[in-house]
Amino acid sequence: MENILTIKNLKTYYYSKNRVVPAVDGVDLYLKKGEILGVVGESGCGKSTLARSIIGLLDKLYTRIEDGEIIFYDKDLLKLSNKELNKIRGKKISMIFQDPLTTLNPVYTIGDQISEILTIHENISKKEAFEKAVELLKLVGIPAAEMRLSDYPHQLSGGMQQRVLIAIAIACNPEIIIADEPTTALDVTVQAQILELITQIKEKFGMGMILITHNMGVVAEMCNRIMVMYGGVTVEEGTAEDIFFSPHHPYTKGLLAAIPSIEKDKEELYPIKGNVPRFTHPVTSCRFADRCDYACEKCTASEPPLINIGEQHRVRCFLFQGNGDLS
Repeated sequence: MENILTIKNLKTYYYSKNRVVPAVDGVDLYLKKGEILGVVGESGCGKSTLARSIIGLLDKLYTRIEDGEIIFYDKDLLKLSNKELNKIRGKKISMIFQDPLTTLNPVYTIGDQISEILTIHENISKKEAFEKAVELLKLVGIPAAEMRLSDYPHQLSGGMQQRVLIAIAIACNPEIIIADEPTTALDVTVQAQILELITQIKEKFGMGMILITHNMGVVAEMCNRIMVMYGGVTVEEGTAEDIFFSPHHPYTKGLLAAIPSIEKDKEELYPIKGNVPRFTHPVTSCRFADRCDYACEKCTASEPPLINIGEQHRVRCFLFQGNGDLS
């Protein structure tokens, strides 16, 4: 099956007066039709910057894409004009953001906000757009859909607001949906409902999805493949089975060890020491070295490459260049 999205050596940097921050620093990624790719890592590792780079929602005042390609079928999105990109954004590639209350416009009704994307991309009348909006609200499980069209975002609960965002994202039946921490602002019970809804939508329309999260439990439940990010780069990538049953990178092992279990009696959790550092360019060492129990002189002298250790399994660690093992 062909890739519908291919990213090659993407570099997105933030600039200030005194420093350059390589938020995404040479990431490769691919997505096939109908699969869910999970992108995981702590806050600050570059996940959301990656998402905004794909869909072209970066603030150009202080952010630049310095290198790379983002190929959607045969088109490099980085080479398109804003007008050309607007024809793809929302119609072919959509995004579900993490905070619906700040994403939805507070001064426009739900009906106006859903119908807007339909009138822009589908070339239909406003009446037809409102009729389609009702169908979309019903599809995402919002009761009394006709009445909700005249509501404003603040009149809905957080879960209902997120369902509206999902309705907007799927309005034009896109081929790719990027879900950036779609349940972060919701309580646990509503999170489960939203994740189930996203799964149902993906299965119904057969779209590809990139699910960005820091929750390893979510990716275990939903994703076909997983990419673990740290410090702006991919440190491990593989199938869900590879990552959960045969993790190789010390950071991946640390993320999994920090997950509480209902099956095992754990008296304490095992957090990863330290915090995600803010790197300045260029990076000349392993980005995880300061927090890694296995770091050696080689790790601080140069950065390890991303190497293949299986059919779809890759890891960025010197321990495995000579078929080493952490066990």
